[in-house]
Amino acid sequence: MTDHDDLPAPRVGLVITHFLTVRDVAVSREFYAGIFGGQVVLAENPAIVRIANSWIILNPGGGPTPDKPDVVLTPPRPGDPVSAFLNVRVADIAAFYADARAKGAEFLTEPIDRKAELRCYLRDPDGYLIEIGQATGMLHGVFADRSPTAD
Repeated sequence: MTDHDDLPAPRVGLVITHFLTVRDVAVSREFYAGIFGGQVVLAENPAIVRIANSWIILNPGGGPTPDKPDVVLTPPRPGDPVSAFLNVRVADIAAFYADARAKGAEFLTEPIDRKAELRCYLRDPDGYLIEIGQATGMLHGVFADRSPTAD
């Protein structure tokens, strides 16, 4: 039985969740619950994993529906450009990195010092990009260099 207090259903105001279109709900559900220490609050239709103060909603793709008539949901394909990603902030990136690697997470690089923060990236089973970051310099007014393409 699902505890309704664990669902992203506010009594007042709003909450923000993140919906991911996935190929295999069970695989993705276990990834997010395992790597991030999430609590599975609903196993399917859709799967909902509560992580810290947020929720990840996982469901297979599909075609248009009456409430989104021109929208097709699909997970990313290898090589697809990235236009959005999860940004996870941690208190201790070294500890998170070591723990996640021990659980099977594969990172693109080790954490890198970007002046404002330490950060690294990993991908979930569907290829979604996830940034893991720890605020460091920004807590003292030190920020990353501007991108040469930024206006």
